[in-house]
Amino acid sequence: MIHIDQRHAARFSDTSLLERAAVLTLETESADLDSALTIVLTDDAQLHELNRDYLGVDAPTDVLSFPADEEDPETGIRYLGDILISIPRAKKQAKAAGHPLEAEVQLLVVHGTLHLLGHDHAKAREKARMWKAQAEVMSKLGLGHIKVQES
Repeated sequence: MIHIDQRHAARFSDTSLLERAAVLTLETESADLDSALTIVLTDDAQLHELNRDYLGVDAPTDVLSFPADEEDPETGIRYLGDILISIPRAKKQAKAAGHPLEAEVQLLVVHGTLHLLGHDHAKAREKARMWKAQAEVMSKLGLGHIKVQES
């Protein structure tokens, strides 16, 4: 499921790019394709609040993932969790990197989905593994030149 904040609905009325990024990430990681996740496109204020309240970081960020790993008792479908993306931050990052906003948001969907699947980048070894998986998915999306911009 993809939820788009009304302020961003016109820019992302076709969510197929985001769905494709999530599905290719699941495929690449050999995850169950019958899994579900939620992608919320929103703003800096919401991500700042969530980052502060749940992670103790009093600053906005581009993407947050909240893993759930639950199973719907009625359907048996595994719910992986939620990915929230700040469109204003994604716009700034896309402009700074010189690529379209849509490519940046796809990167953030891939990044967030990898987090839902257990990847992390807190330690060098984990980061190398996650960045490799991310690069593989981005290449499959035809966006191999798009990389995470680290601050």
